[in-house]
Amino acid sequence: MIGTQIAAAFENRTALVTGGTGLIGREVVRRLCDFGARVRSVSLDELPTDSRAEQVSGDLRSFDFCREITLNMDFVFHVAGIKGSVDVTKAQPASTFVPLMLMNTSVLEAARENGAAKVVYTSTIGVYGAADEFREEDDDFLTPPMDVYPGWAKRMAEMQIAAYREQFGHDHFAIVRPCNVYGPGDNFDPATAMVIPSLMARIAAGERPLSVWGDGSAIRDFAFSTDVAEGIILALHHGTRGSFVNLGGGGACSIAELVETLSKIAGVDYVFDTTKPVGYPVRIMDISRARDWLGYNPETNLEAGMQATWDWFQKNADAYLARKDFFAEATP
Repeated sequence: MIGTQIAAAFENRTALVTGGTGLIGREVVRRLCDFGARVRSVSLDELPTDSRAEQVSGDLRSFDFCREITLNMDFVFHVAGIKGSVDVTKAQPASTFVPLMLMNTSVLEAARENGAAKVVYTSTIGVYGAADEFREEDDDFLTPPMDVYPGWAKRMAEMQIAAYREQFGHDHFAIVRPCNVYGPGDNFDPATAMVIPSLMARIAAGERPLSVWGDGSAIRDFAFSTDVAEGIILALHHGTRGSFVNLGGGGACSIAELVETLSKIAGVDYVFDTTKPVGYPVRIMDISRARDWLGYNPETNLEAGMQATWDWFQKNADAYLARKDFFAEATP
């Protein structure tokens, strides 16, 4: 997806990656190191990242810390976020909303103050209002986001970038909105994991047969982490023309298809629990703009991506214990 000419543009350039130990950030770090960039990876997780990168531990909620780490950076990839299941974000909305607001405001403002040449901000599909298929041109900031608290926090960072553009004329801040991303390095904490890592964690815990909520008819858009990471790098390189682009998987996938693929890989039976809710019937992304503007072309099919994810999880089942858990910080 990223050709030699674009890769060469990163050689010997300084690049900061926030959330560099996370699901997407670790892949951004790896690819930038492949291109010869001088990478600084920042995270609160006690997890390793690419040995070619400088690893920095620190809290992105601190503006002073963000000013320090963005100094003399050519490129800033703001990938850090707080990932949790629908249930946990509903039960602990402040544990998502407040840290996201603080870290997004601090990282973006520090990058602006320190004059980073290019910045890319990773938003989310959750900032869209309810719809079956999400197209950038249909976006309406007057419609509340689907994922209320994290959606508003992510959307406010998009507004921050819009304010920079309006007041200062900045056009070097890019924005991407990924769909449901999965892959090696995902969060497999049973209490907070999203659908794919949650199912894998339950299989590893011995659940037989695997019980799946709904009837399997719900349609979703899943994208592999390496593909999304390359889309983010392309977005920083090309820019997003004062707007944003969707980074989806390039196709629709039913929950039934997802579970069947996982069943084949992990060798387990499953049943659908039709007494449980299905959720949104359809939730997919149109990636025509990303294909056109960036040359984004997700290459990893579902089976290959799921196999790579399962293989990694088998060797790193306890890695989630070394992650920063914002939900565990909550106090009454």
